[in-house]
Amino acid sequence: MLIGLVGYLYGSRQAAGSVTALIPAGFGLVLLLCGLLGAAKESLRKHAMHLAVAIALVGFIMVVGRLAMRLSSLTMSAAVISQLAMAIVCLIFVLAGVSSFARARRERLDP
Repeated sequence: MLIGLVGYLYGSRQAAGSVTALIPAGFGLVLLLCGLLGAAKESLRKHAMHLAVAIALVGFIMVVGRLAMRLSSLTMSAAVISQLAMAIVCLIFVLAGVSSFARARRERLDP
């Protein structure tokens, strides 16, 4: 969420105040809601965490796809830095989630 807020408030002159700068904040808000749902309701924790990882994966793929389409004309602007930051955070979240799922499965299978 912080990536989107910083991009919105402090981005380049053209991007500052742009609604698209808040896209990372929207993804962060959805991930936060998944975490709160999982913490509040034990029976929904597994589903909420899988949903959160799926959303983070979609976020990563969207950003990498967008950057790849513009690869030849990329300059290190505030928007590109924000997109790279979102891609890195989403990738770390996905990797941590998959690792957690694998560990939970191993623990469940080992008595």
